[in-house]
Amino acid sequence: MYHFSAISGLKTFLNYIVIEGNIGAGKTSLAKSIASEFNGKLILERFGDNPFLPKFYLDPERYAFPLELSLLADRYNQMKNELNERDLFSSFTIADYYFMKSLIFARSTLQEDEFNIYQQIFNIIYSNLPQPDLYVYLHVNPDNLLRNIRDRGRDYEKKISRNYLEKIQKGYFEFFRQQPEMTFLVIDANNIDFVNNKNDYKNLVHMILEIEYTPGLNRVIL
Repeated sequence: MYHFSAISGLKTFLNYIVIEGNIGAGKTSLAKSIASEFNGKLILERFGDNPFLPKFYLDPERYAFPLELSLLADRYNQMKNELNERDLFSSFTIADYYFMKSLIFARSTLQEDEFNIYQQIFNIIYSNLPQPDLYVYLHVNPDNLLRNIRDRGRDYEKKISRNYLEKIQKGYFEFFRQQPEMTFLVIDANNIDFVNNKNDYKNLVHMILEIEYTPGLNRVIL
């Protein structure tokens, strides 16, 4: 089904778009910009007020399990409510995370016995949520991610390591390989600045909203 934005007239065949990426990739900034410009319903991950997050970065081994369980519950409740609630005034829905993110991060942070329990819970509820029409992944190398994280200045992120970011990145690409029926668009965003450069942003919008992709892994370098 095609929709037309009331603001720009841009044509898109997408009802539900996910913008994903590693920590510091810019996924939230991009999702906000697209939703604002093209009249999209915006779903943002609610992690900022999670009481376990600052504790996790200080003591990962102790707080990983309660953090991942609390994020899992919150993401499920948010997605279930937001995706089931129709917005007649929006052209499409765009989110800055996908529920599978829970499993990707948990695999990197939990001990094996904890992850086994976590995965059982995840599998029970995952099938109840819809898949996006397009899953966009902003690929940024760890050095650039660390720079972005430093520039935004969140105290609880100061102890994020390159090794941790590499583990998360590996988890995303393993997920892509395991879901051939989904439509993935992996955009190499290392050489662009879509927040401050209008042309870079327009190129991203073109790649995401104006081109129809086939199921599987689609790659773009900008």
